[in-house]
Amino acid sequence: MARSRQYQSTFLAVCCSVAVTAQAADGVIQLDATAINAESAKLKGEPPEPFAGGQVARGGQMGVLGNQDMMDVPFTMTSYTSQLIEDQQAEDIGDVLLNDPSVRQSFGFGNQSQVFVIRGLPLNGDDVAFNGLYGVLPRQMISTDAVERVELLKGPNAFLNGASPTGTGLGGNVNLQPKRAGDTPTRRYTQDISSDGRLGEHLDLGQRFGEDNRFGVRLNLSQREGETAVDDQDQRSKLFIVGLDYRGDKLRLSTDIGYQKQRVNHMRNSVRLGAGLSDIPRAPDADHNYGQDWAWTETEDTFGMVRGDYDFNDNWSGYLAGGVKHTHENGFYGTPVLTDAASGAATIGGSEIPHNEDNTTFMGGINGRLQTGPVSHQVNLGAASIWTQQENAFVFYNSQATNLYNTDPLPKPTTPTFTGGKLDDPGVTGKTRNRSLAVSDTLGLFDDTLLVTVGVRRQQLRVEGYAYDGEGPDLGRNAFYDESVTTPVYGIVYKVNPSISLYANRIEGLAQGATASGQVINAGEVFPPAKTKQVEAGVKLDYQTFGANLALFRIERPTDGFVQGDVFVQDGEQVNKGVELSVFGEPVQGLRLMAGGTRMDTELKNTQGGADDGNHAVGVPTFQLNASVDWDVPGLQGVALNARMLRTGGQYANPANTLSLPTWNRFDVGARYRFKVQQKEVTLRMNVENLTDKHYWASANGGYLTQGDPRLVKFSGSIDF
Repeated sequence: MARSRQYQSTFLAVCCSVAVTAQAADGVIQLDATAINAESAKLKGEPPEPFAGGQVARGGQMGVLGNQDMMDVPFTMTSYTSQLIEDQQAEDIGDVLLNDPSVRQSFGFGNQSQVFVIRGLPLNGDDVAFNGLYGVLPRQMISTDAVERVELLKGPNAFLNGASPTGTGLGGNVNLQPKRAGDTPTRRYTQDISSDGRLGEHLDLGQRFGEDNRFGVRLNLSQREGETAVDDQDQRSKLFIVGLDYRGDKLRLSTDIGYQKQRVNHMRNSVRLGAGLSDIPRAPDADHNYGQDWAWTETEDTFGMVRGDYDFNDNWSGYLAGGVKHTHENGFYGTPVLTDAASGAATIGGSEIPHNEDNTTFMGGINGRLQTGPVSHQVNLGAASIWTQQENAFVFYNSQATNLYNTDPLPKPTTPTFTGGKLDDPGVTGKTRNRSLAVSDTLGLFDDTLLVTVGVRRQQLRVEGYAYDGEGPDLGRNAFYDESVTTPVYGIVYKVNPSISLYANRIEGLAQGATASGQVINAGEVFPPAKTKQVEAGVKLDYQTFGANLALFRIERPTDGFVQGDVFVQDGEQVNKGVELSVFGEPVQGLRLMAGGTRMDTELKNTQGGADDGNHAVGVPTFQLNASVDWDVPGLQGVALNARMLRTGGQYANPANTLSLPTWNRFDVGARYRFKVQQKEVTLRMNVENLTDKHYWASANGGYLTQGDPRLVKFSGSIDF
């Protein structure tokens, strides 16, 4: 079937094509139904199909626009599939996103939370979406055992998705699609073990039943426990997720209910740079643990969501979704603070920071298509809202001398230096409510070869802060923020032919503005929400067996502000300019490729006193290169080999640009063997990460040093029973 017809049929998974004829005689627009083609019916309610090779999909969910084919939208998205996740033994979404040349990773401040740096700007795990909803997924580390796809949208996206709960994701957004039961039953058990003895089990069950297989159940259970590749560090994880769905002729319903618990003992986290350093220390041995055995972190998340989609007719459909999450997090943390780069001398203190969080989130909207004369319209209306409440307490303890290279055990610190709240009963310290309304129209001209998108989202950000020693949620409020802002979007796609699309966009990101505090004369002043602005242009290729995307972008992000004299000002700007290239697919039968690179240049403007004007931003590599190959070995049925290379350019660790990290390389290899035993499909896999056991600093994001993981060998065996 011609690609031009597929472009139209995949505009929305819940919409079918119709013709609308304008009746000039009485001014009334009459809707005349047309035949629904088989491809539309097949794709209704389902995400875009996998690309050649099965490692990435042809598109994904783009917020208020719904499911979209990559060739039809003026944005850049890569959607990684469950096939890639399984073949690479990717245990969390960080393992998956390593495949993208626009993404690098770091840790959160003092803990094990994964932070993804996309186009040079961070995305926290708190701001990863689940089936389009913010605020539902677990914190810190997110397992992939129940994930069907990891969808990466590059660039600011306030119009598409609304402002994220914590204001990160200004360089890109990640959405996870849950697994669903297929028409073929799933009965899969996987056993895995790593070279350091960590054992894992994963049970994946799926079944459809009822008339026309309308009802589906997908259950995923997994656990892993044992020592990681870092010396004396061990990790325990448990996951339970059940997904239920119903697919009718017009109504589709789904719900996902999950529980995840993660604990890391004797954790090695990031290294903070102390004052007065003139150099960056060499990275310790890759497996060396400069943490302490009393340092640990644990997160426990219970979450769920429900979604419904309904087709009003062949043109128009609506959706409504809601979700909740409860998080309990605790730990005893210790972050080394480097004092001398040459010797590795540092200090390390301790802290306890219990955290509870409750989120409630909703979204809904209407999508449709109509025709006015020669112009088609793809109309989208959407609304979203999220409420969050945080409970916190903390105690910071005395520091002790340590060393990054020769790390001796230290006694657990016991002398408090700074406290807030009650550790055994954390009080409410924050409430957030984000609400928004969005509308857009994609106009199609010249038989939809030219698509012009215009849209706007009106957003309200309301944030309340409470003193740690306040009694009750209505006492001790010490901060209040309530601001609204409008974020537009403009985009254009020109389809040169079914295989080539040219595109451009102008879109914005949104985060809470600063509130002046401390010893300044404007203390308490609330600044308006800060807009991040992007201009992007590029070309996309789809030659069936392989695809490619080339993008040029410029992102302008306001920085956090600073004190000038005795006044706090919200000033300063970070500009990221770059070019991205991605290639993917199966150009030759049995040979799957993913490769690409990003070249970025950054600049700081309007810094305090102009001291750092013109300098490069912290934690943004000058370039990033990825290349991976997956090859079915000829003559050896079921045998495949794979390899991956990551190369990351230098990056600065401080705004003055006096401290920098060198370029680093990482190589991964793997193999798998698929065969049958008594008609049961069996797959054996082996993957080696950081083959050369390279020791390097992977990131300077936020001015903290995150070390790359040591060599790790992973084995697994799966059986479909």
